[in-house]
Amino acid sequence: MFTLSEISLLQFRNYNQAAFHFTENVVGICGLNGSGKTNLLDAIYYLSFSRSYHSRSDAQNVAHGKEGFRIEGVYRLMNNEERVTCIVRETLKKERIVNGELCKKLSSQIGKLPVVMIAPDDISLITGGGEERRKWLDTLLSQLDGNYLQSLIAYQRTLTQRNSLLKQLQETGLTDATLLQVLNEQLCTHGNQIFTTRQAFLADFLPRITNIYFQIANREDRLQIRYESNLLQHSFASLLVETQNRDILLARTTRGPHRDDLIFTMGKELFKQEASQGQRKSLLFALKLAEWEVLEENKGIPPILLLDDLFEKLDSERMNQLLHRVCIAGRSQVFITDTHAERLEAQLLKLGVRYQLLTI
Repeated sequence: MFTLSEISLLQFRNYNQAAFHFTENVVGICGLNGSGKTNLLDAIYYLSFSRSYHSRSDAQNVAHGKEGFRIEGVYRLMNNEERVTCIVRETLKKERIVNGELCKKLSSQIGKLPVVMIAPDDISLITGGGEERRKWLDTLLSQLDGNYLQSLIAYQRTLTQRNSLLKQLQETGLTDATLLQVLNEQLCTHGNQIFTTRQAFLADFLPRITNIYFQIANREDRLQIRYESNLLQHSFASLLVETQNRDILLARTTRGPHRDDLIFTMGKELFKQEASQGQRKSLLFALKLAEWEVLEENKGIPPILLLDDLFEKLDSERMNQLLHRVCIAGRSQVFITDTHAERLEAQLLKLGVRYQLLTI
């Protein structure tokens, strides 16, 4: 088993100082809105990724009027114990310490403490733009493949440099062909690696999502998911040459893996336009459960699952399906927040498993 047994927070969000001990695999966390339930789950997520799930900057995570913060957690994996500490100092310099040793590269730790989070705003994976789905896919692949993460970091760095050069060329009217060619070659190297990894992974992963959706919804709903990329039909190098003048005019790179997307359709129409609220929720569950399953298969341990205020958005039947699948069949440690203790406890009692209920 892989579990978090304790966590302590210092000057993180609304917690000046707090400590929590977790004694069961299923942990219910109750409290009023604004009490810090979401912040506690975000702190658990931060220990895995060294960043907030909600795209907050480190400065935004510091408690009001304070400077810097510290999160420390103790994990149990089989018979071993691991202590992980994340520190953001007054200068916003970030440090990660594992069992007393300072990590030289934060990215090297991604995937070692697998975690999946489901929050109300995640419905944007279905209804929002491609950026949301790319971020989700990149986060999953980064936990599975360290080389992918390094390619992604290098690609984003080169993309920023190329866009900066494009802006200069637009403003000056000049064309620095030599530097642009160098950046194009670097972008192609990293971009092709990203595209190849995504394409290979999604070939098996997308059918998994549709199968889980069918199980949850109890009907097919003509759901189809396809991977959309500029690189499916053209080489990245040729695209960069073809769009060079347009890129200079717009001062940004208009083609490449940073424009990839997952397209959900229902029959011939976009899923988000035709699907009911229930169908959207079923697809969101399918995405997250597929993520959870792949991580478990790859890591050999069930990821920790964080469920934030889902009772406000989801019906009891879907919530019960999800909890049964991960708590009983999957043996994952699960943290669930809710504003109503009675509602949460009633749901946990249905599972017939041991649980811990915390009030904050």
